Amino acid sequence: MRFDKSGAARSGTSLAVAGALLCALLAGCSTKPDDPDDDTDARPSPSASPRGERWQPKPGLDWQWQLSGRLDPDVDVPVYDIDGFDHDASVVRKLQARGVRVICYINAGAWEDWRPDADDFPKRLLGRGNGWEGERWLDIRQLDVLRPLIAKRFDMCRQKGFDAVEPDQMDGYENRTGFPLTARHQLDFNRMLSRLARERGLAVALKNDVDQVRELLDDFDFAVNEECAAYRECEKLKPFVDAGKAVFHVEYRLKAAQFCEQSRKLGLSSLVKRLDLDAWRQSCADAR
Repeated sequence: MRFDKSGAARSGTSLAVAGALLCALLAGCSTKPDDPDDDTDARPSPSASPRGERWQPKPGLDWQWQLSGRLDPDVDVPVYDIDGFDHDASVVRKLQARGVRVICYINAGAWEDWRPDADDFPKRLLGRGNGWEGERWLDIRQLDVLRPLIAKRFDMCRQKGFDAVEPDQMDGYENRTGFPLTARHQLDFNRMLSRLARERGLAVALKNDVDQVRELLDDFDFAVNEECAAYRECEKLKPFVDAGKAVFHVEYRLKAAQFCEQSRKLGLSSLVKRLDLDAWRQSCADAR
């Protein structure tokens, strides 16, 4: 989610070895019935990008971004962005089976108290609240502590078969986090996120952080932006489009007629969404 510089809201034995070997030798050996929706099978879908070949989304792709409510899997778009914790591998496979690329939303720069790994984050990493209930900014200066925690989350995205990752809260240095963060700290943290994603064969998005687009352009495969039109910042994202990289963009307060023409001229993939990012959407691709 987007925040302004005040921090206000803008916008998770040997016997056993012998048994396992015996099981492997016996056809059809299983400890439970097959379940096509069972998320314990976290192997990537055959339609996911092969290891070492990252997806490279191009400008102009229409998309759906849904982080709350019951997922609507039937929106006729080539790209979905969904919560990585909330959806298992079967959901990713079903979307990919009809040719959809799927982005894994993960909060990287803020702590969320409801995530299954919340207790893994040392208390010293937690800063001020960021305007959303249960969330606090992270001290992104502590790269050695954060790296394995975020790597585990990105491993989850890869194991579930996602094509890409969208790390959220990548502009803490422009907010009141409780830590003396600088632009240099943010560049180092964001580049760490990029390396972790790309090492896993995942495309990676630069989320917001429009003031560092030029420095980070080579490190990211596409961008995700909230409210660049409302804040008159969309021109800052043009380097992504010029480099042949998609910019997936949403507005919450503006109507389509107020920004879609400019979005199309800039080559952005723009939506109108409600702030809770439920299934409802209006695409600039349709608002002509």
